[in-house]
Amino acid sequence: MSSLLSIGKSGLLAAQVGLSTTGNNITNAGVAGYSRQVAIQSDTATQDQGFGFVGSGTEVTAVRRYYDNFLAVQLRNAESNQASLDAYTKQVSQIDNLLADPTAGLSPALQDFFNGVQDATSNPASAASRQAMLSTADSLASRFQGLSARLSEIASGVNGQITSSVGEINSYAKEIAALNQTIAGLTTDGKAPNDLLDHRDQMLTELNKLVKTTVIPGDNNTLTVEIGTGQPLVVGNTAFQLGTSTSPTDASRVTVGYQTASGAFSPLPDSVLSGGQLGGLLQFRDGTMDRAQNSLGQVAAALAVSFNAQHVLGQDQNGAPGTPFFGPINAYIGVNQNNSPLSTATVSAVVTDASKLTASDYSVDFDGTNFNVTRLSDGQITQINPFPQTVPQTIDGVDYTISGSPVTKDNFLVRPTYNAANDFSVAIQDRTKIALAAPIATSAPTTNAGNGKITAGTVDANYLTPGNALAAPVTLTFDKATGTLSGFPPAQDVTVTVNGVATVYPAGTPTIPYTDGAAISFGGINFNISGTPADLDTFSVGPNTSGVGDSRNGALLAGLQTKNILDNGNATYQTSYAQMVNFVGNKAREAQISGSAADAAVSQATAQRESVSGVNLDEEAANLLRYQQAYQACGKVMQVASQLFDTLINIR
Repeated sequence: MSSLLSIGKSGLLAAQVGLSTTGNNITNAGVAGYSRQVAIQSDTATQDQGFGFVGSGTEVTAVRRYYDNFLAVQLRNAESNQASLDAYTKQVSQIDNLLADPTAGLSPALQDFFNGVQDATSNPASAASRQAMLSTADSLASRFQGLSARLSEIASGVNGQITSSVGEINSYAKEIAALNQTIAGLTTDGKAPNDLLDHRDQMLTELNKLVKTTVIPGDNNTLTVEIGTGQPLVVGNTAFQLGTSTSPTDASRVTVGYQTASGAFSPLPDSVLSGGQLGGLLQFRDGTMDRAQNSLGQVAAALAVSFNAQHVLGQDQNGAPGTPFFGPINAYIGVNQNNSPLSTATVSAVVTDASKLTASDYSVDFDGTNFNVTRLSDGQITQINPFPQTVPQTIDGVDYTISGSPVTKDNFLVRPTYNAANDFSVAIQDRTKIALAAPIATSAPTTNAGNGKITAGTVDANYLTPGNALAAPVTLTFDKATGTLSGFPPAQDVTVTVNGVATVYPAGTPTIPYTDGAAISFGGINFNISGTPADLDTFSVGPNTSGVGDSRNGALLAGLQTKNILDNGNATYQTSYAQMVNFVGNKAREAQISGSAADAAVSQATAQRESVSGVNLDEEAANLLRYQQAYQACGKVMQVASQLFDTLINIR
């Protein structure tokens, strides 16, 4: 009877474990990361009764967790990608809305400014038109500064989120390390604490939403967690701490790296911190954010430099030469904090050529012999030659001036357009100093017998070279017998261009062949003479002494709006800005589409995981009834065994 009673008892206990396990599944069905558990039964040793072997009952050998590591990793990776795209989309949408705004964007302010230039050109003597031009210029500067400030706010917000994400990563890393230690201590004979394993897996899931990790199984159910290309985050019960610090070359930029207990900081490349919220933020900052800010600055710098270049070629209302209309554009220079204290090297960079200007940043490094300027967008290297310098060296439209005594490995970060929009300012406040007139005037006396005509004339940058500006009129005389012009300044070369073919006559050439309609230039002065002059007809080229109503330079200033200046003469201000807006818009749209795909991937991976590890309440309800029936049946077995035992006792 004792065997029958023991058999019933073992079944009763097994059913009780099954009921407890099923009940635990039901009550934890809504807990994130919980994996379904099941009691595994096996029969106990059978006994030889002579006529055969008779079973002795059952036992619960394990409570197994239904878990598929492949599906879990697949889900974590999908959620990491989803979190990365979500963080990226939230940030890029802000810039997209900012730049593409039809009223608050840059395009309306640019159009208003050039409308003001055109109005002033149409009415050069009008004080109201000149003042309106200054007002639109101030509005344009405010718009550049406002857009730059908003981009800086977004960048500052990204810095804050990066710091916050690093703090959360450290918290999860510490908790996973602590769970590793606890799980290892409780793991015996292949048995593991299922609930703690689920809790640790959930911590890994949350960690992957912050940064993508690689998980490597270890002894006693411990895990090693790595980030990037194998950088450790958790090894056994040890959690490595990440930290943030300002970039050694840019105080406004946060970098991520290892933080030791002693306070030492070892930066990590942004490229190794991929996936998750942190990866999305870094991808946004290093890609779209930097390009948007630099591209906006590129437009600002190009406008300031090219407009100034034309404005200084004009003459203001007081008859004085034009001065820069906008303030200078100086590049941001970041001196690496790790440079040797013995170094006295300094770097300065000024934007001087709008057509060659790029939206890239540059690294300036001293290798012990030479300074090398590396364009970070494509890695192209230009050497500063000679060094020490005698004059600034122009690289991609930026004049570099390096002085002092460098030390090997000195490093500087140069961002030519990074602060350009913020620094964009109007240098002229007096409307009379707007140089709408040209500094030269041409004329053909009415006493000329022929029908030769001379154009109004323009000047180029060579006119600003000392000695080229006209102090007195130059009179050119036509000699019919030789078909030549004479009277050119003896100290200047004369260039005659016919049908695109230029011929240079050295300074001092007494006579220059005349060709109808040819373009003639000397000392930065350009004009055309056409028609059939008579013998001894003259043409005068001299300083403009009455430029109040002249707007020739104003017309050239207004023409800059539609002139291809940027991108090596392939883009206007507006098209360059439109390209930037289009780039950001495309990135925003790509992120939205990728985000939708990532959501679908997460849903699919979740369904696959749940099909193995998830709790099905209908199935658990059926198991509950099954174990209940088994419990009742085993109880009946024990009752029968008890009755049989009583019968034997009562036999006399």
